[in-house]
Amino acid sequence: MRKQAVSSDSITTEYRWRFYAVFAVLLLGVLGLILRMVHLSVFDRPFLMGQSESRVLRLVDIPAYRGMIVDRNNVPLAVSAPVDSIWINPQIFAANKHQLAMLAGILSLTPQSIQQKITKNEDREFVYLVRTVPPEIADKIKDLKIRGIFFQREYRRFYPSGEIAAHLLGFTNVDDNGQEGLELAYNDWLKGAPGKRQVVKDRFGQIVSSLNVAHAPQEGHDLTLSIDARIQYLAYTALQNAAPKFNADSGSIIVLDVTTGEILAMVNTPSYNPNAHTGHGAGYRNRAVTDTFEPGSTMKVFSVTGALETGKYQTTSLIDTRPGYMFIDGRKITDDDNYGIVNLVQILQKSSNIGAAKIALSLPPIHLWDFLTRMGFGSSTQSGFPGEASGTLIKERFKSPVNLATMAYGYGLSVTALQLTKAYATLAAHGLKRPISFVKLDEPSVGESVIDQKVADQMLQILGAVAEGGNSASARIEGYHVGGKTGTSYLSGLGGYQKNKYNSSFIGTAPLSNPRLVVSVILHGVHGSIHFGAQVSAPVFATVMGGALRYMNIPPDNLKKT
Repeated sequence: MRKQAVSSDSITTEYRWRFYAVFAVLLLGVLGLILRMVHLSVFDRPFLMGQSESRVLRLVDIPAYRGMIVDRNNVPLAVSAPVDSIWINPQIFAANKHQLAMLAGILSLTPQSIQQKITKNEDREFVYLVRTVPPEIADKIKDLKIRGIFFQREYRRFYPSGEIAAHLLGFTNVDDNGQEGLELAYNDWLKGAPGKRQVVKDRFGQIVSSLNVAHAPQEGHDLTLSIDARIQYLAYTALQNAAPKFNADSGSIIVLDVTTGEILAMVNTPSYNPNAHTGHGAGYRNRAVTDTFEPGSTMKVFSVTGALETGKYQTTSLIDTRPGYMFIDGRKITDDDNYGIVNLVQILQKSSNIGAAKIALSLPPIHLWDFLTRMGFGSSTQSGFPGEASGTLIKERFKSPVNLATMAYGYGLSVTALQLTKAYATLAAHGLKRPISFVKLDEPSVGESVIDQKVADQMLQILGAVAEGGNSASARIEGYHVGGKTGTSYLSGLGGYQKNKYNSSFIGTAPLSNPRLVVSVILHGVHGSIHFGAQVSAPVFATVMGGALRYMNIPPDNLKKT
C-alpha cells in the first residue's frame, strides 16, 4: 500500500510539470501575438495602410470629349459618340463553353481566337479584347456575367458627311487622336485631357465603388470651319459625276471666298469613307493640297498680267503668232492653229502658246520668275493643312529661253490646285493676296497688295472677255458675268508625257462686276476624244459656281433688261 502511494505522488508531480510547461508556451504565444498586433497597428500602420490602399484603391481615367467640328452654319461634320472598349484579365478570366460561344458571336469572333488571346497573354493582367464597340453591344456582353471581363468608356469619332468631306476632315485613330486632315492639324485644340477618379476594386479587379473625382476631365474645344456643307455637297456631287463621264483618274474642286480667303468647299475624287477607314495610304491624301501638276494654259493668265504690269504692254498690244509655230533653241512650239496677229485678249481667248512665249521672251527673264513668286508659286500657301506641297518654280530654269517660253504657257513648273486657286483669287481681289483659311473668320484679313489694282482690274476684264468670247461658253452662268480660263496639259509620268492622258482645268470668278467667289475645277488623267478644259471642266465650273452663288444669295450682275 505504501509503495502504491509513492507511485501516485510521482505521477501527479509529472503531470503538474507538463501543465506548467504547456501553459508557459501558450502564455508566451499569446504575449507574442499581442506584441505583434501592437507592432502592426502602431509602428507598421502607415506602411500597411499604404499597401492596402494600393491593392484596393485605384485611379482610373475619365475620358475627355473631343470637340465637335462644324461647318460655318453649325452643321456637324465630326462628332464623338460614347463607346466601350472591352478588356480581359487572362489570369482570372473564366467563361464556360456556352458563355465563350455567346461572347464570340456578339463580337463576330471565334471562340478559338478568344482562347488563343487568353493563352498567349496568360501572364498579363490587362489585354484588350476589342476596342470601341457601341454601348448596346457592351450591354449584351455584360449580361453574360463572365468573370474577368471589363469595360472601359471611351469616345469614337463619327463623320455624318461620310466621303463628301473625308479628305478635308481626315480621321482619328482608336485613341481618338487626329491622323489626317484637319483632325490632325487641329488635334491639340480638339482633343481634351482625360480626368482621374478614385475607385475601390476587389481582388478580381472589379470596381466595387467610386469614391471621388481626383480631377475632372478637360473637354476638347469645338472647331468651326469656313466650309459650307451645302457647297461642299454640291461640289462633290458635280465632281463625282464628271470624273467617270470624262474618264478621269482623279480630280479636285476648290471654292474660295475672294473677300476673306476662306475655303468654302474642297473635294477630291476618288474619296473614302472616314467612318470605315483601314489606315494610311495614297487614297487618304488631300490631292487639292498635296499633289502637284503642270498647270498648262491656266498659267498664261499670269504671263499676260506680268506683262501688263511692266507698262510695256496694253490690252491692245499686238503679237504676231504666224505661221502657228516657232523654234526656240531647236525646239518647236506650236499653236492649235495659225491665229495670225492677235492682241493680249485674243492670246488668252485662243490660248496661244506662241503669244505667251513671245511676251515672256520680250521681257527680262527674271521678270516672270519674280512675278510668279509674288503670286505665291513655288512656296506653300501657309494654309496649315498637313502635307501641303510647295510646287516647283526653279529660278535657274528661267535663264534658258526655251524653258522661259514653255513656263509662260504652263509647262516646266508645277503647282497645287490650292496655289492656283489662291493666285486667281488675288486677281479677283483687285491685287490683294489674302491668307488661306479653313476656319471661319470673325473678320476678313487685310491681305497684302502684290499687284497694282488697275492692272488686276484690267486682267479681270480680260478674263471676262475670255469666258464670254473665247472657247469657254460652257462656263457661263445665267444672270452672272463670269471671268475665267481653261487649261489642258499633258499628264507627266515616269517615262515622260503621256500623250493620251491630260490635266483638264477651268478656274474662274464671279460675279465679275464685284468678284466674290473663285472656283477651280481640275481633272487629272482625262483620256478619250473629249479632254480639253473647255469641254471637261468648264461645265462643272458652271454647275458649282452657279449653285454656290445662289446658296449664298449673291445678287446677279447680268440680268437681261425687258
